[in-house]
Amino acid sequence: MRAIILAAGLGKRMRPLTDKLPKPLLKVADKTLIEHQIERLVAGGVTGIVINHFYLGSMIEELLGKGSKYGIDISYSREAIRLETAGGIIKALPQLKDDSFIAVNADVWTDFDFSSLQPLDGTGCLAHLVLVENVDHNPDGDFYIDDDGRVHDDPGARDEKFTFSGISVMHKNLFKGYPIQPRSIVPLLQEAMAENRVSGEIHAGLWMDIGTPERLAEVNALYAAAGKSHSSTSNKAGE
Repeated sequence: MRAIILAAGLGKRMRPLTDKLPKPLLKVADKTLIEHQIERLVAGGVTGIVINHFYLGSMIEELLGKGSKYGIDISYSREAIRLETAGGIIKALPQLKDDSFIAVNADVWTDFDFSSLQPLDGTGCLAHLVLVENVDHNPDGDFYIDDDGRVHDDPGARDEKFTFSGISVMHKNLFKGYPIQPRSIVPLLQEAMAENRVSGEIHAGLWMDIGTPERLAEVNALYAAAGKSHSSTSNKAGE
């Protein structure tokens, strides 16, 4: 499958870091957020990547190019106006080519194994969402998952809800009949959930939404600590 990295946000919560830089180009250690994301997708067997962008998007293209240095083909879906999540995906559908594709937010930091994601049939299932335990900035969660692995939106299931991770597989039929215009993905997913056509899974590993400078600093600290731990283990192994 191919993947789309959603990178068209303004990064307002990241200011002043994003005053002159798009959020996907903020760094964890010596690489940008979006480069880390690309590496995870490549490791997961993704066959091509489309990146949609709006705010300072030319800087993203300048850094990444056509993807040769990452071992994968990268193309871009440029937005003259912000099309939001669904609108951005709809515009990019011709470049995604496949009926099913992975969609992931550019500012997600995770150890999720993208190779585990599978194509959808486009009839009984229009989307597959990866959910995570609720976090401080989303304590009430978004959706709940039933015993059959189907995802639902039910305000009455507050204690059973999980947070949508920003990682999913979507089928082009989810967007059938919708024009290219600003539109959120949430109402489309809710409609498909009402028809029992959204599946899901819970990822119990590492996941963070890098939405603020504080969370960016936290990820950098975690990354540095993990590097020191690995270096220490390697040194001991060589003794």
